[in-house]
Amino acid sequence: MTDESRPRLTVVVAHPDDETFGCGSLLLHAAAAGATTAVCCATRGEAGEPAPGSGITTEQLPAVRERELRTAAAMLGVSRVDLLGFADSGLAGEAAPRTLAGAPLDEVTERVRAHIEDFRPHVLVTLDAGDGHRDHARVRDAALAAARTARWRVERVYLHCLPQALMRRWLDHVARENPGSPYARADVPGTPDELITTVVDTGAHLAARERAIAVHASQVSPYEGLPADLRHAFLATDHLRRIEPPWTGGERERDVLAVDGRPSTAGVGTPT
Repeated sequence: MTDESRPRLTVVVAHPDDETFGCGSLLLHAAAAGATTAVCCATRGEAGEPAPGSGITTEQLPAVRERELRTAAAMLGVSRVDLLGFADSGLAGEAAPRTLAGAPLDEVTERVRAHIEDFRPHVLVTLDAGDGHRDHARVRDAALAAARTARWRVERVYLHCLPQALMRRWLDHVARENPGSPYARADVPGTPDELITTVVDTGAHLAARERAIAVHASQVSPYEGLPADLRHAFLATDHLRRIEPPWTGGERERDVLAVDGRPSTAGVGTPT
């Protein structure tokens, strides 16, 4: 059960660490603003590579990553973690039937929809999959479909994005530090900046975000080795694209918990 006097926000992700590496500052920001927050995670990250020197075997990895997810989520102020029970699809090769990318989209959608109807979020945030990972794309598609069809109407739906301007800075850094890297010659990934509708200043939570990142010790952080200014740019500002209600232009939003500039209240989401 949830406190009906508080807005509720859920983050729907594919793997343990997506909630922290991707949306950690936003979750901290929402909790600090008084929201009740949840993480809905599709897999236990079985196909990940243990970080060098971690001493973790591939057999141990799923349990370790689930433990890291739950610990980090608690540090981010999350009150609830739901695992959907799919297997990690990995980056390449044919996706097996019980993996996230190999399962029917309708099945993934139904499990996300069950989470929505039980938690009843006013705001849903999922990944935009601008990195090309097939699991991120599958959980995005399922989350958007579930939000459209759930018996509980989610008032505000967002894609969490990495804007191309920021990713261009990252590619420039890679090219300087490691000219032989394939990333040094890659096209600029991420979301075109003109599609970003919402920019949230989350810098007040940077120290707490860093502590949560450190919990995911089984994985190599994508921010490891970045210069301080670039690391700060990734971690202290969240960029999103509002899907619902559809964006019609104008000044960018400064919060996902605001409706027409006012704080969201628990009456925003409604049964349908």
